[in-house]
Amino acid sequence: MPEAACIDATDRAIIDGLQGDFPICERPYAEVASRLGMAEAELLERLQRLLATRVLTRFGPMFQVERMGGAFVLAAMRVPEADWLRVLDIVNAFPEVAHNYRRESDRNCEFNMWFVLATETADAIHAVVAGIEEASGLPVFPFPKLQEYFVEMKLTVRP
Repeated sequence: MPEAACIDATDRAIIDGLQGDFPICERPYAEVASRLGMAEAELLERLQRLLATRVLTRFGPMFQVERMGGAFVLAAMRVPEADWLRVLDIVNAFPEVAHNYRRESDRNCEFNMWFVLATETADAIHAVVAGIEEASGLPVFPFPKLQEYFVEMKLTVRP
């Protein structure tokens, strides 16, 4: 088991304080730092450390890409075990690929590679799917979003 990360009360306050209501202004980190009673430089340093030590794996905005003319889709592949690393390298080489992960097989699903494709236009999704298929020699199965749900989830960091 990996060793648990050490975070202090200030780190907890930062994590709690960054979940929602992030200011949209010229210096948002300065405003958040002020709310937390610290200097902007300290907030940025601590946030960078939390990301570097993987206490946080991501910090950033969530955009409605379709409202800006773009598109995204969940995609899956059936990758033979002997071919896994080759296909992984191919798929990850596409800049439109995010969140690529392996799903261990179970009786209900034979897809073992799942990833999100995000493109600047809706038509580009098809081009990227075709590019991955051509480069890997395997079919890609896109699963377009049929309906969207918003679930706001905020996690309190406890000592």
